[in-house]
Parts: sequence; structure tokens; C-alpha cells
Amino acid sequence: MPGFEATVDIDRPVAEVFSFLADGENDRKFSPRVQSIAKSPAGPTEVGTVFRSTVKDAGMTTTREFRISELVAPTRIRWNELSSNLVTASEGGYDLESLADGRTRVRIFNRLEGHGVGKLLVGLAAAAARKDAPAFGQRIRAAVEAS
Repeated sequence: MPGFEATVDIDRPVAEVFSFLADGENDRKFSPRVQSIAKSPAGPTEVGTVFRSTVKDAGMTTTREFRISELVAPTRIRWNELSSNLVTASEGGYDLESLADGRTRVRIFNRLEGHGVGKLLVGLAAAAARKDAPAFGQRIRAAVEAS
């Protein structure tokens, strides 16, 4: 299945990085494509929490819904996309590893799936995501370290 992944080291302890990333509303701090995002239900993020966002990709504005499918503090976050756009993230996540010097290594990934005409576009979407993956990791790092 097409997709992307990136790994980045962040100068913060693993619990702090996990807390920042588990709050999906922080996505707008490192993803310029996110125009707005809201969590449902209110309260702490847990398995079943849904984040609804409006994003702009390739000049098109779409609505996205992601459901937290796994949350294992402080090392693992998984989600799947509920929305029915042309290209969706069938699975995505963060794997966090505490490093000896108090930093955290984060691996992010998304597995993309095309629907309808999106089956023709998913390869292009994955290629663009792979190209941006290192910069995406650095944007996450900068956002966490600035928080």
C-alpha cells in the first residue's frame, strides 16, 4: 500500500512529545494544510476520539475525520481515516522512543488508499507525501520544541 514515513529526533522527553502529538488539535501547528481542526468528544484523547479537520491539498479543500484506534502512552499512537475522500489514510501513526539523553525519536507514517478515481491519484499523493516527509518531520520537531 502506498504511503510515507519519516523519523525525527526531538529535544524533549518522550512523555511531553506523546502528550503534544496525542492532542490532534496541535496538527495545525506543524501541518500548513490544516485550516481548522476540532476534537470530539471534548476531554482527553483516548481510543475512539475523532478529530475533524478542514484541509487544503493541491488547491482542493476537503473535510477529514480521523479516529484514534490505539493509544499506548508514551510510545504509540494510531489512527484511521473515517472520511470518504478520493485518497485517505487507511492507517497512520506515531512510534515514540525515549533516547538516553532525554530526547525522543519519533517515526510517523501514513498508509494511503485510493477510492474511485482516487485509485489513479494515490500514487501521486504518496510520492508528494514522501518528498515532503523529511520537512514534515522537521515541522513536527519545531512545533514540539516551541510548545
